[in-house]
Amino acid sequence: MKDDLYAQARDDVARFCFDEQVAQVFPDMIRRSVPGYGTMIDMIGVFAARYARPGTRLYDLGSSLGAATLAMARLVPHRDCEIVAVDNSPAMVERAAAILAAEAPAIPVTQRCEDVRTTELENASVVVLNFTLQFVPLADRDEFVARVAGALSPGDILVLSEKIRFPDPEEDTLQQALHHAFKRNNGYSDLEISQKRTAIENVLIPETLEAHEARLAQAGFQRVHVWFRCFNFLSLVAIR
Repeated sequence: MKDDLYAQARDDVARFCFDEQVAQVFPDMIRRSVPGYGTMIDMIGVFAARYARPGTRLYDLGSSLGAATLAMARLVPHRDCEIVAVDNSPAMVERAAAILAAEAPAIPVTQRCEDVRTTELENASVVVLNFTLQFVPLADRDEFVARVAGALSPGDILVLSEKIRFPDPEEDTLQQALHHAFKRNNGYSDLEISQKRTAIENVLIPETLEAHEARLAQAGFQRVHVWFRCFNFLSLVAIR
């Protein structure tokens, strides 16, 4: 279904949330809004195939409609692994359940509808935060990432994808402008871009790459690699 949620002018633009309306249009929204999203999803499967250990769990925290979950399930060779997909939106979880049922992945998937900050992490070898941390309150991010690190063993990984900001104001302005040009090229109007920006302000709070790297190092990750970046979007793989 086409994302036209912000196509009509609104007197009052409500705060963005992952409700039923967003869940209905989410595949179109994410494809037209996040450059390289499909590549990032595919490569999450590649990372999982390389780093998942037999008999462990893979966590997709902030799983939305389960794209990263399915990418991992398709490529992980160990049938004794389990994928745990967590999202706090009932609408997303319900739709993801139907998608997973139709796909029937070979690796068992457990869905949880809960706040990722409270998810119990056990016996993990791969954790994915695919555009999730940016929605976690800033004050909770250090503790949350430290808890993820604590659930992993040396050599295990966290894949972290985020929208970022740049410390140089001129660079930040340019990268935002390029992102908006990407959205226009995908059919969004200036009105849609403006209203979506208003809706998501103070809901999605981006940080700099340097802030992410510092947090990951503090949490105990030994190496951090930027493996994808386009405009103000990037993905990291952090090795415990």
